[in-house]
Amino acid sequence: MGTRNGRVLVLGAGSAGEHFVGALRRLDPGVEIVVIERELAGGECSYYACLPTKTLLRPTEVLAAARSSPGAAEAVTGELDPERVYWWRDQVTDGRDDSWHAGWLADQRAELVRGEAQVRRPGVVSVGEREIEYGALVVATGSSPAVPPVPGIESVDFWTSRDAVWAGVVPERLIVLGGGPVGAELAQFFHRMGAGVTIVEPSDRILSRLDPEAGRLLRQRFEEEGIEVRVEVRAERVDAVDTGVRVDLTSGETLEAERLLVATGRRPNVAGFGLEELGVEITPRGLVVDDRLRAADGVWAIGDVAGVALLTHVGKYQARVAAANIAGHDVTADYRAIPAAVFTDPQVASVGTTEGSGLVTARYEITGGRLSTYERPRRAGLVKLATDPRRRVLVGAVAIGPEAGEWLGQLTLAVRAEVPLEVLLDTIQPYPTFSESIFNALRELADS
Repeated sequence: MGTRNGRVLVLGAGSAGEHFVGALRRLDPGVEIVVIERELAGGECSYYACLPTKTLLRPTEVLAAARSSPGAAEAVTGELDPERVYWWRDQVTDGRDDSWHAGWLADQRAELVRGEAQVRRPGVVSVGEREIEYGALVVATGSSPAVPPVPGIESVDFWTSRDAVWAGVVPERLIVLGGGPVGAELAQFFHRMGAGVTIVEPSDRILSRLDPEAGRLLRQRFEEEGIEVRVEVRAERVDAVDTGVRVDLTSGETLEAERLLVATGRRPNVAGFGLEELGVEITPRGLVVDDRLRAADGVWAIGDVAGVALLTHVGKYQARVAAANIAGHDVTADYRAIPAAVFTDPQVASVGTTEGSGLVTARYEITGGRLSTYERPRRAGLVKLATDPRRRVLVGAVAIGPEAGEWLGQLTLAVRAEVPLEVLLDTIQPYPTFSESIFNALRELADS
């Protein structure tokens, strides 16, 4: 179906929805686009996740780096100023004023309609009293923090990631339920701001969905900093107490803190829109889509609601694929090389897969050999690569170290483009940088 068949209606003006508008406008300068948003244009990433979180993490990371650098350490004698840290967050997010995003949509000649969208029937969505007809519908409604069914949890004033990012205060003690990327990032932030922090993680390691070595190394670093980590244990009950909150664990241990942060995952926003009227298949992961992001006749889904990966850059990629197909092209999505970065210190970056039958892996410790970097003492970090020995190409990688999310880029391209190992080994890496460790890991791989 091409855009010549009618108006394109987008549910959601978050990162995926906005990116879709830009992609479609480039492909079809004349198509009519309407975007419906019930909260802030710009979405979760702009105001409650990516941008404010990374902004909050930056001052703590810079100070930690300065304190470990001779010369700078002697110059840094004060403590973090929470008021200024939060002020910086406010500047980056425009104080949660979405005027810029609304203006950008207007520049793209996309109409922004604010309110709750409700599917009336195929081809018609209403917002309040207004009914909007469409030829193509793009569902980009995102996701929301999930809250586990722990007895008593609704009786306490807990934080989700949204609340924590905009808290504006530093609790004396904080319990974090969940050791995934969000829980890990916010745990380190609040600890470095002065809070005593305990992470409670049901799996046998934090960052349980990443390579096991990532969780092991990050837990080691956290505990060296003073962050307490409990694994293979769950919250059995939560109660409000005079000092804040008490959490009873399945291990028999009881924890008390001023605040509780629930960071146990996210759920796709699929309920309440009437999407069932469109013949789409809805699962706990979101809408079922094909490799062209089509969920049903005339319906596409992108971003968190598409159930592939809860990552902003994946949503943007899907936006480009969906836009191309709606504009009449034939484009399929390729998820072989999805990069991800956890913005803890050290950063944990990954792409593809490092576990699977028949794969050959190799690793290189950043602290080993003659890797020349500025760090003294060198902190633990590594590069781990996985290859398909038959095709002699990389299929996955994990990098742990300073700014690992930046130097993962060449590995993402290597996986996606299926660059031969021989070419990667013949690539000149800049010296002295952490990316030099990629060559050392490749050499270990070639020798294995």
